[in-house]
Amino acid sequence: MPNFLHALRWPLLAAAILALAWLPLPDYWITQLNYIGLYSLTGLGLVLLTGVAGLTSFGQAAFVGIGAYSSAWLTLHTGLSPWLTLFIGLGLTALSALLIASLTLRMSGHYLPLATIAWGLSLYYLMGNLEALGKYDGLLGVPGLQLAGFDLGQGRGFFVLTWLLVGLAAAALLALLDSRPGRAMRALKTGTQMAEAMGVDTLRSKIVIFVLAALLASLSGWLFAHFQRSVNPSPFGLQMGIEYLFMTVVGGVGYIWGALTGAFLTKLLEDQLQVWLPRWLGSSGSYEIIVFGIVLVLMLKYLPEGLWSLAARLRPAPPRRADWSAAPPLAERHKPARGELVLDVQAIRKQFGGLVAVNDIAFQIRAGQIVGLIGPNGAGKSTTFNLISGLLSLTRGQVLFCGQAVGGRRSREIARLGLSRTFQHVKMIPDMTVLENVALGAHLRGRKGVFSAMARLNRAEEAQLFKEAQRQLERIGMGHCLHEPAGNLAMGPQRLMEIARALCNDPVLLLLDEPAAGLRHQEKQALAAVLRQLQAEGVSLLLVEHDMDLVMNVCDHLVVMEFGTLLTQGTPAEIQQNPKVRAAYLGTEH
Repeated sequence: MPNFLHALRWPLLAAAILALAWLPLPDYWITQLNYIGLYSLTGLGLVLLTGVAGLTSFGQAAFVGIGAYSSAWLTLHTGLSPWLTLFIGLGLTALSALLIASLTLRMSGHYLPLATIAWGLSLYYLMGNLEALGKYDGLLGVPGLQLAGFDLGQGRGFFVLTWLLVGLAAAALLALLDSRPGRAMRALKTGTQMAEAMGVDTLRSKIVIFVLAALLASLSGWLFAHFQRSVNPSPFGLQMGIEYLFMTVVGGVGYIWGALTGAFLTKLLEDQLQVWLPRWLGSSGSYEIIVFGIVLVLMLKYLPEGLWSLAARLRPAPPRRADWSAAPPLAERHKPARGELVLDVQAIRKQFGGLVAVNDIAFQIRAGQIVGLIGPNGAGKSTTFNLISGLLSLTRGQVLFCGQAVGGRRSREIARLGLSRTFQHVKMIPDMTVLENVALGAHLRGRKGVFSAMARLNRAEEAQLFKEAQRQLERIGMGHCLHEPAGNLAMGPQRLMEIARALCNDPVLLLLDEPAAGLRHQEKQALAAVLRQLQAEGVSLLLVEHDMDLVMNVCDHLVVMEFGTLLTQGTPAEIQQNPKVRAAYLGTEH
């Protein structure tokens, strides 16, 4: 029964919107709900932009203005139908957003918000100074919307259209976030290193998010122009851009329904405060802005995730239904024949200014071989890992992977060739389930994009990706943790989850950076069994580890580093007897 209701939630929501339009509500409240719907559309874009991707923007009101002015000018001066001007406005917005994104999204820290303020102000003053747009007086006499000969007006007909669009936008974004490209987008906020290592083009994902948020704002602007029947620059300035962000933060910037909650509460509170505060204080003024400032500070202090987070805690999302058992397995990568050269590290060097972190390290790995990279703390092992996997650029030397030179390539390009890795410090998305985190590792094995996800045309592929993620979790003994939030796991299981995620890429070579750290004895034994199984399946492994029992037990060949240089290499037996290695670890050869 719950699954049946879950499938009907969107038709039920549409029916509720239609029913609400014909309830005996005063026209004042219908008008207020129309404004709330317009604000919600822009807020949904900010959830994607700020809540999901972690990109702070104060300029979304400018994109609302592009949508509004495009439709208003075209309908007044060309006589085009408003329904046609909608798509022209969306096209202009997309081009503007692409241009702005390509210039600003490479920035980080406080530079990005400052850049959004700059282009928001630029577009605002451009609208206010163009003679064709009526300067600061704007454009008057914009026609209303009609559908099949019926005038939607500014009341109940417009309400139905606005809220159906809000519902469609919310449904599309929920479907997007629960998909292969959506998981890549959700990985952006916690850092791009892990996402890039899984094969995600992080800059492209940010640009897509930026454009989608701009398109939603433009849709809101189109509705606004034909609702107000006039446009001028005032609603599209920096103050309104800040207000949009305020609404979304109060409602819950990390939640789709938080955008609607914030728009509803902010609009109602603003209207009531404009009436109450002058009465209480005995003078007129924009006192509501002071109240909003205080509310925002208190929210950021005591409820930083917004009001909707309270509802999310009271009613957590139900576990995902395991309906992928019948899905066909993903295609597997061709593995090199046993003994074939997989990795050839040729005298690689890395300098940070005057510090030489890795100095002419050279070794090889062959198919089906487990190689251990060992050495005391600070020997340069993790830096070597990062040079091989593309997270750091080479100062000198070359890395050949499956016969291809990969030095200087991005980590996502190397991952596409079949190299997967874990990290010394676990990198994950805490608010995603274990299953979703691991499915992110199969990103390169899927093909469906953003629009397929929003239209839910990717269900068959999603079933394949989750089936693969479950298989890898069961392989490492974590099949019972599929639906657990990853942030709830202890350090040991988090490391095992990272291994499962790396395996989802179907790697030729797997790089494991201290995989046994935090594991108990039985978990280490299980890990050793998994590593041998992978070796039997033709996967090559490069292992950085301080647990010498595990290293000596599973490795075929050891490479020893000290102070960024190659100390020696050989079989585990040879390394155990080597006096140089004893001196490096114990400070004495005896």
